[in-house]
Amino acid sequence: MRYTLEFKKKAIDMYRKGKWIDTPEGVSQKRFRAEIREWVRLEEQNSIDVLKHNTQNKVWSAEDKYELVARVIAGESYTSVAISAGINSGLLYQWVRKYREQGYNGLVNTKKGRPSKNPMKKVNYNNPRKIEESEYEELIRLRAENQYIKAEIEVIKKEIALREEKEAAQLKAKKQQSSKNLVKKDSQ
Repeated sequence: MRYTLEFKKKAIDMYRKGKWIDTPEGVSQKRFRAEIREWVRLEEQNSIDVLKHNTQNKVWSAEDKYELVARVIAGESYTSVAISAGINSGLLYQWVRKYREQGYNGLVNTKKGRPSKNPMKKVNYNNPRKIEESEYEELIRLRAENQYIKAEIEVIKKEIALREEKEAAQLKAKKQQSSKNLVKKDSQ
């Protein structure tokens, strides 16, 4: 059931005074009071803004999801991590389950819905196939190696340019020397 922000504020204020707001029809009293306690914890950990209904859900990156999952795996409770992040603990359960089943790739956002019937749209260069953790580690290693090789190439290019400058200067000095020798021979 959706409750307005004003209703939630009123329920929190009454809870802090030691009273309970009337339970809406169709909702169990036990569940409703647990929800009010959760609102109080959310408001204490974050701010009252976390209780507002968002018009659009936040899109979590895989790195952000992984940080929360790592905290749960390290031993923190699902509820405390979810409240500190301002999310529902059920969502956190799903992320942890996906991480345990599929690894880091389970946390990557995927396109939802039915696949397109248009064969031209099937090729998606922006979202390549999922890679395994070992492939991901290899990719990181290869990128670092590639960067190192590029730096080596730059150093070699500079050495070649300096050598060419030095050879050009030596050639110029030889020409000047030979022209001075020609002038001396002509004057003798």
